[in-house]
Amino acid sequence: MKNFQQNMVPFFVLTLTFFSLVGTCFSSSLISDFHSLISLKHGFEFESNTVISTWNSSDPNSICSWAGIKCFQGRVISLNVTNLALYGSVSPEISRLDNLMELLIDGNNFTGEIKIENMGSLRFLNISNNQFSGNLDWNYSSLANLEVFDAYNNNFSALLPVGILDLKNLKHLEVGGNYFYGKIPASYGNMIGLEYLSLAGNDLRGKIPPELGNLTNLREIYLGYYNVFEGGLPREFGKLVNLVHMDLSSCELDGTIHLELGNLKSLDTMFLHLNRLYGIVPKELGNLTNLVNLDLSFNALNGEIPYEMINLKKLRLLNLFLNRLHGRIPDFIADYPELQVLGLWMNNFTGIIPANLGLNQNLQDLDLSSNKLTGTIPKGVCASKQLKILILNKNFLFGSIPEDLGTCSSLVRVRLGQNYLNGSIPDGFIYLPELNFLELQNNMLSGTLSERGTSSSNPTKLGQMNLSNNRLSGSLPFSLSNLSSLQILLLSGNNFSGPIPPSIGELHQALKLDLSRNSFTGKIPPEIGNCVHLTYLDFSQNCLSGSIPPEICNNRILNYLNLSRNHLNDTIPNSIGSMKSLTTADFSFNDLSGKLPESGEFSVFNASSFAGNPRLCGSLLHNPCNVTAFTSPKGKSRGSFKLIFALGLLMCFVVFIAAAIIKAKSFKKKASDSWKMTAFQKLDCTVSNVLECVKDGNVIGRGGAGIVFHGKMPNGVDIAVKKLLGFNGINSHDRGFRAEIRTLGNIRHRNIVKLLAFCSNKDTNLLVYEYMRNGSLGEALHGKKGGFLSWNIRYKIALDAAKGLCYLHHDCTPSILHRDVKSNNILLNSSFEAHVADFGLAKFLVDGGASQCMSAIAGSYGYIAPEYAYTLKVNEKSDVYSYGVVLLELITGRKPVGEFGEGVDIVRWIKQATDCRRERVTDIIDPRLTMVPQEEAMHFFFIAMLCIQENSVERPTMREVVQMLSEFPRHSQEVQSSSSAVYQQSKKKP
Repeated sequence: MKNFQQNMVPFFVLTLTFFSLVGTCFSSSLISDFHSLISLKHGFEFESNTVISTWNSSDPNSICSWAGIKCFQGRVISLNVTNLALYGSVSPEISRLDNLMELLIDGNNFTGEIKIENMGSLRFLNISNNQFSGNLDWNYSSLANLEVFDAYNNNFSALLPVGILDLKNLKHLEVGGNYFYGKIPASYGNMIGLEYLSLAGNDLRGKIPPELGNLTNLREIYLGYYNVFEGGLPREFGKLVNLVHMDLSSCELDGTIHLELGNLKSLDTMFLHLNRLYGIVPKELGNLTNLVNLDLSFNALNGEIPYEMINLKKLRLLNLFLNRLHGRIPDFIADYPELQVLGLWMNNFTGIIPANLGLNQNLQDLDLSSNKLTGTIPKGVCASKQLKILILNKNFLFGSIPEDLGTCSSLVRVRLGQNYLNGSIPDGFIYLPELNFLELQNNMLSGTLSERGTSSSNPTKLGQMNLSNNRLSGSLPFSLSNLSSLQILLLSGNNFSGPIPPSIGELHQALKLDLSRNSFTGKIPPEIGNCVHLTYLDFSQNCLSGSIPPEICNNRILNYLNLSRNHLNDTIPNSIGSMKSLTTADFSFNDLSGKLPESGEFSVFNASSFAGNPRLCGSLLHNPCNVTAFTSPKGKSRGSFKLIFALGLLMCFVVFIAAAIIKAKSFKKKASDSWKMTAFQKLDCTVSNVLECVKDGNVIGRGGAGIVFHGKMPNGVDIAVKKLLGFNGINSHDRGFRAEIRTLGNIRHRNIVKLLAFCSNKDTNLLVYEYMRNGSLGEALHGKKGGFLSWNIRYKIALDAAKGLCYLHHDCTPSILHRDVKSNNILLNSSFEAHVADFGLAKFLVDGGASQCMSAIAGSYGYIAPEYAYTLKVNEKSDVYSYGVVLLELITGRKPVGEFGEGVDIVRWIKQATDCRRERVTDIIDPRLTMVPQEEAMHFFFIAMLCIQENSVERPTMREVVQMLSEFPRHSQEVQSSSSAVYQQSKKKP
């Protein structure tokens, strides 16, 4: 026993020694992880209430309980700081976390380069939605177990890394939304374990390598969106038999859709829209029986819809619009039990609409417009009571509107105009609870408008109703006033009669009222003055009598008034002359009398506006009145008033100069104050370098938002520094302003000017942007250079700017409104690539800081959407309107205001000059342009006219604008980047 005890002593010693060494090893590894995490924390910038602030740098043993940290056997295996609004950089120390299996730092604002190496245990790596830069040229062989790599939406810029091929276990590769360029390496076809591949949203060129067809384990592939590929889709893609989701939209693919795609029987989504594909829709697509979403729109496909597509019973979305398809719409489409969206518009389909369409489906969105369809509207189109959009306009449909549509409470948007529909409008149709847009114009509808049922008292949402050019009769229903959201009411060219009801004054949101060419009688109701948001009023060609009510002058923003061809009498109210907004008025062919006022707006009206009123007199009509003239007693004091006025101006000038001197001195003083710089990109400069740029000799532009200076950094990089004006009371300590600036700094898109940094002290805010060598589009079009942009460049600028705005509206969360789209806010780099600038700043301008040519919120004069006058609100469609004005500038070479006479802007001038007909585009095209393809110009003009539609809901989205500009098959020469290719010998404008 004693010997046994003696023998066990060394054993216990060895055991204790072993566990002591293990413990020491664990402790040493934990300390190493602790120091790595603390080093990471020191590189982060974060708000004090962020969970990272709880990482305790004094207690290494607590790291496994830190937020975002998971441990196993005393080592950190997971780091998750997703969406914590962190800034700063990621320290190279991160690679010392060599037991890490999961690294998730996505959804932050990290900048600079990042290198992840020597982490052999790492399986999941997500660095997406940050601002990392560099080239991703890592030692991937030291990440041998990596399965998921997501670097989406950063600023990486280089050729696609081929070192990724060393990741033998990789299943998921996402590097979309960056700035990778060049070709897709053919060797990427060797990553046979891949199940997910996304290279979309880069700047890739060349052909799609057929070797990608070797990735037979792929389930999802995304290659489109801003990449520009040559040729078509490789036939080898037919070997991707496990593919579930294919998105190759918007990447300029041409060629045909290969029949081999019919082998992809697992596919549930095929997106090939917004390309240049031609030929027929192959019948082999009928083999894709699992297909749920099929979008082949915006191409140049022809032929008929193949019968074999009868097998696609799971389809929910079928978009074939904007192609050249013809033939009948197959009846089997009405038998797709899951169908929700059917878009076949702008083709050449003929025959009738399938009679059972919608009857046994969950149809929500139906657009068959702009075809050559005949027959009637299917009676069961809203059988599911889920139909929201019904667009069948511009066809040859006849018969009546199905009565069931009068109870289709889900309807939001209906367009049935420009057909041959007859019969009456179903009861309740115009009072549907969700309906906000109704077009029935240019049909043969008859009968009366029904009163709203007494059982329904809920508010309606109808914003626009166009019933013009039909055969409707009777009096207007009193319940029309219940349409409290109505903005546009067009009833012209019907047989309505009786008095205009006083309740029309309850349409407080009305922007445009057109009751012309009817048989209305009685007086103009004075209640019309309650429609204070009216900009357009047309009561012409009726049988109205009595005097013009002076209350009409309450419509302070009215710019079009037509009361011609009625039986109005008495005098024209003098107060109409004080309506500064009124640019067009017509009182002709009435029985008006008395002296025509000569003050205010009457002095600019044309005599033809008063023709056919023989009892009217006045100098404008060359028919003098017998009225004794008198001289104002104030006339004697005019001389002294002018003197006082001149002295006042002189005094203001002196004060202005003094203030400018004081301001200049104060800014120099501020340079010594405490400044803070937040960098959004990798910058080799300091605040002092930026401040050196802010001096009078460097000014390159002035605008409503600030003064812009050109500067050069120590490393030779050019920058533009904007000193913000009009931000009274807003500084770097304002959390809302600071958060907004950070949001703007996060925006990364090749057609948006990059915000590099933000510098601020207590009183001054400076934004540092990348420098655009060729200045603004406004200067290029209207400046003093004497040159002009060629047609090719103008078209490309329009597309580039549209892509930038599209990104702000549709790809940012939440979406960002520009609020001040104009040619001066579209900047051109050395290759004349367009970049959208100054987005989002207008919302911070206060009245005192807005310039005279700029509204504090809505933008610059000449670009402001008409609805702003009565809503004082802006949305994405306000930006679309402003963008449309820019398109008109591009096509005409004219400024938006100042060239067309008093009260006339480019939009009004264009409409008058072309009568909104695109074939008349040659009447207004910039005379300095030569060799402009007519079809291209007409297409360009058509898009511009859509963008400047008076009713905002009629305007396209910026995504649709990009599609329309991209889809047009252009045959013009390739755009060159040299200035000699852009600027040509100019002629003087007329």
